[in-house]
Amino acid sequence: MPGSPSPTPPSGPAGPALRAWWAERPPAAGAAVMATGILSIALHLAGHEGLSRVMLALAGAGWVGLAADFVLRLVRERERWLSEASTPGGLTAVAATTVLGTRLSTLGWPVPAAALLAVAAVLWPVLLLRVMRHWTRRMPGAVFLCCVATEGLAVLAATLAAEELTEWLAHAALVLFWLGLVLYVLMLARFDPRQVTEGAGDQWVAGGALAISALAGTKLLAADSPQMYLWNVDDEHVLRTVTIALLVLALGWYAVLLVAEIVRPRPRFDVRRWATVFPMGMTAAALLSAVPALGIDWPERLGEVLLWVAVAVWLAVAVAAALAARATIGAARPR
Repeated sequence: MPGSPSPTPPSGPAGPALRAWWAERPPAAGAAVMATGILSIALHLAGHEGLSRVMLALAGAGWVGLAADFVLRLVRERERWLSEASTPGGLTAVAATTVLGTRLSTLGWPVPAAALLAVAAVLWPVLLLRVMRHWTRRMPGAVFLCCVATEGLAVLAATLAAEELTEWLAHAALVLFWLGLVLYVLMLARFDPRQVTEGAGDQWVAGGALAISALAGTKLLAADSPQMYLWNVDDEHVLRTVTIALLVLALGWYAVLLVAEIVRPRPRFDVRRWATVFPMGMTAAALLSAVPALGIDWPERLGEVLLWVAVAVWLAVAVAAALAARATIGAARPR
């Protein structure tokens, strides 16, 4: 108010406060890398290569930081690591790795992409089994990360298979694709439907899991070629039909969740809001990828619209995250 004394700004070094803030980072923060990485892929598919590479650089920097923290916690804070690895948010480590690997593969960098696939493949069964052991009857949207992580492996494996003409990798991706859909059905039975109107952001993963499944389907269809015969006519027809159905279902979830956000606004920032951006970007990427893979035109215009919606939401969440981090670090600095 005018005439009121200005609050005294915190003094002292920010380094310890910054380290303290970072140390409290939850596993769900990995969704920030997932969201940024999938926007890089979608922007690439839409032809915006410059902005796509900026997003890739941000996602890569975030992945390096989170990977280092992942290893440090495993070595120095094993009990905490085990506890966090038992939550669905722990699977963001797998999903973020596969998204980053997929983008690197589209740049023509198969070696680092294959290395990330190997890392994700090692982490996936360990983290998935730990999360499944702690399933309960009513769970938040983050539980669908079990499907997202599995389908992420399918997307990266299929992308590499197409570029390297590796038949066994394509068939492994197909197995992961169907397994991811089975996991989705199992998780849908445990998802608390009240989260649609009450969730803090990760309820969007319910739709994002279908979107990444559709993306995996398009990558599997695109992997087939005269140089590497993969699917017979019946198999290709089933895969194509299921992929289109997944796209439609993902759009249905998108509409339901968007209406729920309008009817029941939740403007307060939560780190799980990154799990809102990821499904938005993933839906756009799946639509854009469907155009060449399925030979249909209708998803292109809608995919471009949803892409810029996702970019706008990414910017809003990034600003909110920066402000929240600044406030937390400022409050923790010694006076």
